Amino acid sequence: MSGMNYKHIIISRTDAIGDVTLTLPLCGFLKSVYPDTKISFLGKTYTEPVINTCTAIDGFINYDTLLQKPEKEQVDLLKSTGADVIVHVFPVKHLAYLAKKTGIGLRIGTRNRFYHWFTCNKLVSLSRKNSLLHEAALNLLLLKPLTEVPPPSRKEIYRYYDFTKTVRLPAVISNLLSDTKFNLVIHPKSHGSGMEWSLDKYRELIVLLPEDRFRIFISGSEKEKPALKEWIAGLPPADLVDLTGTMTLPQLIAFLHVANGLVASGTGPLHLAAASGIHTLGLFPPKKPIHAMRWGPVGEKATALTSTSDDLDTIKATDVYKKISAWEK
Repeated sequence: MSGMNYKHIIISRTDAIGDVTLTLPLCGFLKSVYPDTKISFLGKTYTEPVINTCTAIDGFINYDTLLQKPEKEQVDLLKSTGADVIVHVFPVKHLAYLAKKTGIGLRIGTRNRFYHWFTCNKLVSLSRKNSLLHEAALNLLLLKPLTEVPPPSRKEIYRYYDFTKTVRLPAVISNLLSDTKFNLVIHPKSHGSGMEWSLDKYRELIVLLPEDRFRIFISGSEKEKPALKEWIAGLPPADLVDLTGTMTLPQLIAFLHVANGLVASGTGPLHLAAASGIHTLGLFPPKKPIHAMRWGPVGEKATALTSTSDDLDTIKATDVYKKISAWEK
């Protein structure tokens, strides 16, 4: 099937930053199989900077813009792409029916979405809920109808991120990086998208980090800044920079490419850091389906620690420090 001549493949994933990041290896692998095929990503506005960083992706289709149009114009927009394949990585009923109405020739979805039986013409047996596979590996299984080339193993998936097209950082940000110390990013919050290691635990970690070896950057969104302001003000003396609310998403991605490491729970920036190729440590509970086996960071220098219970604070600051202290710049 890899001998087929597909002109334009749409990868549809309209959820969050971490989910989209873990779909990029699918795009990179697909481009390696079909180097002359155009690959577009259908996603939400706020994940566009993530998608634009991937060199394997040739175009972006804005789902939010699409939804604002009448149905006929939605059909016309999809038709104008000339796509002959769509892969519904994240199932959306509306998009499944829209792709069929548009007349996209090959429409791939999972068997366990009932509406896919009426809207897709290639179904893949895939149950994410009960699977022991990583999310990135599950995504790759959706390419079965497109190619007989075996997907990369869990250890090799990171090679297909193609996550290199970053923006230029303003000097006011890039000049904050230390030439001599390890530049460590701590991203304590998750916008409620996952379980979090407490701020008290992060404080314990910061106390353990030698000031002569680490420059610490606290990152977070503008919305997270109020929740972190008082905590940051009460931290003990350290070589520490508060970056909360100071960077756009493209700038955060660029900053992670030039930092040396990051520690966070299961949130979008964790996966951005792993995709950027820096040291990455994720903190996870053993609880399914949000455990590290499914959602841990995927990267050449990425690893995870798992708590002994569903309380992430059972992960000791000393254990996190042991991992980080072994990292080299």
